[in-house]
Amino acid sequence: MTKQSFIRGTMILLAAGILNRILGFIPRITLPRVIGAEGIGLYHMGWPFLSVILTIVIGGIPIAIAKLIAEAEAERNETRVRSILRVSLFLTIGLSLLFTAVCVVGASWITSHLLTDSRVYYTFLCMSPMIPIIGISAVYRGYFQGRQNMIPTATSQIVETLIRIVMVLVCSYIMLPYGIEFAAAGAMVGVMAGEIGGLFVLAIHYKQSKKTAPTLAKAQIGTNKTNGRLSNLRRILRISIPVTGSKLIGAGSYLLESILIAQSLAIAGISTSIATAQYGALQGMIIPIILLPSALTMSLSVSLVPSLSEALARKDMKTIHMRLHQSLRLALVTGAPFAVLMFVLAEPICAYMYNQPDVGVMLKMMAPVALFIYFQAPLQSALQALNKPGAALINTLIGSTIKLILIYWLASKPEMGIRGAVFAINVNIVLVTLLHWNSIVRLLKFRMEGIDFVKITAAMALSGFCSYVVMYTPWSSVGWLRFTVSCLIGLIMYLLFIVLFRLISQNDITRLLKIGKKFIR
Repeated sequence: MTKQSFIRGTMILLAAGILNRILGFIPRITLPRVIGAEGIGLYHMGWPFLSVILTIVIGGIPIAIAKLIAEAEAERNETRVRSILRVSLFLTIGLSLLFTAVCVVGASWITSHLLTDSRVYYTFLCMSPMIPIIGISAVYRGYFQGRQNMIPTATSQIVETLIRIVMVLVCSYIMLPYGIEFAAAGAMVGVMAGEIGGLFVLAIHYKQSKKTAPTLAKAQIGTNKTNGRLSNLRRILRISIPVTGSKLIGAGSYLLESILIAQSLAIAGISTSIATAQYGALQGMIIPIILLPSALTMSLSVSLVPSLSEALARKDMKTIHMRLHQSLRLALVTGAPFAVLMFVLAEPICAYMYNQPDVGVMLKMMAPVALFIYFQAPLQSALQALNKPGAALINTLIGSTIKLILIYWLASKPEMGIRGAVFAINVNIVLVTLLHWNSIVRLLKFRMEGIDFVKITAAMALSGFCSYVVMYTPWSSVGWLRFTVSCLIGLIMYLLFIVLFRLISQNDITRLLKIGKKFIR
């Protein structure tokens, strides 16, 4: 099986992540034009509940698999690797089938009592069968990540995205004549088709990997085999339960957030249909734009867990500090220009992408905290890899509690409305990131040069000013031309400033070019 270094594995996932984000925006741009903001609201309204179920079913199992298999790989124990995979599949499939049945049977009550808009019933039914599909895919991805082979994860994500692009639009368009609720359900069927395609690719990779994996030693018989499985199950649960708890707080917060936003907007005097449309704009239009640059940080986070786990098993603190510093520095440097462009060009971005410039207000509000989102993911992965998932759980719980209180307090005010919910989400992002940072600093005595933050802030301010001048100076009557040139000038000036400020050295550029050549080859 092909094993990649930390940087090379990150680059593979990054390439797939960028491609997926770009391709994924095709349905995100076109779907609102097909089913409207209200349809997008129905499409997204069931996701928070599904996130809670998936967190219970999957939770920290992929992270546990990646960590334990990385440790077993370091010991060259192939028998244990296979045992971990089998136990994980058995556990995940059992939980998946149980909760799928619960969702199907209780769909009517859940959609009418918890999700505030009963029209989401058909969408909810269509998403329920995805639980076992996503669960099994997560196990296989954890397995390959533990092997430090990121190619199966990357290719499965690309295939999943390509299928979803086509099927979401086709299915929603076919069902649109029957009503918005059926069109939203059709879009969900398209998502399920993509998940099935991704799982199929992972299964092919696993079948091929078995041919190249080291030969298994003779399996022990009797109680030793059973004890080995039970031991692996206990280790999986010991790692996954705290991670699941942390993720469950986030997923539960996401569910309560969707419920509280709808209820708070109703208190503010906003009708159900408008509240659904505003929630759809926030979750289906603004959040995806904010998360677009996080392709790198997500790639770093996935690669970070097995890399830090392997280093921790060797008690190699120098490597742990180096990998963490690489990840956080890359997250800051690469995420900063996008945060600037989203703030400076919020209205034109929403106008050209969704034909709804009014929702640009929410994008402008969230853009300043985007860097905290990109910084947060590697920090959380580091805590999990270093056997401190409990710290991540407590930090997430504190942030989520404050966010929900603020949503109910601010969004229910008529003068604030949906902007109050956006402000509460911003507070949560900043607070959780700072708490994660504090946990890492206390655990590892880790530090980054303060001058790097000053340099990045200066590069952001100067490039943002250049972009603003180009966009809002009437040198051309063609709006899209000013927008395009403004984006290009902003990115070019940012690159010049980070080179001038020595945030990226010549060695960094040379190394990236070498990795890029190897990846292309």
